[in-house]
Parts: sequence; structure tokens; C-alpha cells
Amino acid sequence: MTVNEAKIKLYRFCAYQERCHQDVETKLHDLGIRGDEADEVIHHLISEGFLNEERFAKAFANGKFRQKQWGRLKITNELEQRNLSRHCIQAGLREIGDDEYVATLKNLLSKKAPGIEADNVFTLRDRLSRYALQKGFEADIVWRELKVLFPDKTKFPLK
Repeated sequence: MTVNEAKIKLYRFCAYQERCHQDVETKLHDLGIRGDEADEVIHHLISEGFLNEERFAKAFANGKFRQKQWGRLKITNELEQRNLSRHCIQAGLREIGDDEYVATLKNLLSKKAPGIEADNVFTLRDRLSRYALQKGFEADIVWRELKVLFPDKTKFPLK
């Protein structure tokens, strides 16, 4: 495959959805383009506006938070796995407002609670906290919201 053919394929690849450098490098490798030719294609994509890591981080953070309801920690870890700079990661996380973040956590916990079998409020909080931590929410925020949603005198069963 020639460099020009690779550029055309990658124009489509990047136009379909936001991509990071790592995604493009992997695609180039799959297409058999390596070394200086790969660097040339990446540089061209950046100069033409098809590849922008900050824009990718913003789109990724927005999507994962709003669609999959991931917390900031899980989003950060995934962006770090994709070798994004600290600046780009912070730009992506700024897209998530604090009020919306807490409201999403409350909604997530409220929906999950009725499906959890627990004899007391402490077991319920423990299981819900593990669920929220797995989704990438910070422990201090999770516990603060759990104590508000499910005070010590919560009646059981919840259903």
C-alpha cells in the first residue's frame, strides 16, 4: 500500500470518530506503513485537523461518562493507557461538570440498590461502594453520597 492510499484510508478512519495517536499508529502498522512513512502520515493528519489528541480526550471523556456512566478515575486510567498527555487528560475531565457528576453517581446508586440483597444498611453500602468504585468514582464522593442516600436508619427490604 502506498502512502497516499494510507492517507485516504486514514482520512476516513479519523473522520468516522475521534482517534488518538495510538489508534492511528496501530492502524498504520496493520496497513503495513512503518517508520518515516508512518510519521509523515501522522504529521499530515495533524496538520489537516483530522488528528487532535485534546479533542479526542474531550470526546472520549464525554462519551464514557454520559453513555457508560464511568467515573473520572476509570476515564483517566483509560486515557493514560492510550498514552495521552496529562494536559489532554485534564482537558477531557474538565468536560464533566461537578454537579452532573454527583447527580450521575446518585442515579447509578439509586438504580442499583433495589437489586442488591442486603440484610442491613452497612452491607448495602459496602456492595454499592464496590460497584461505584469499579465504575471509577472516587471513594470519598461515593461514601458521602451513600450516607446521604441510605442513612443508618434505612428500612429493609428496599424493594
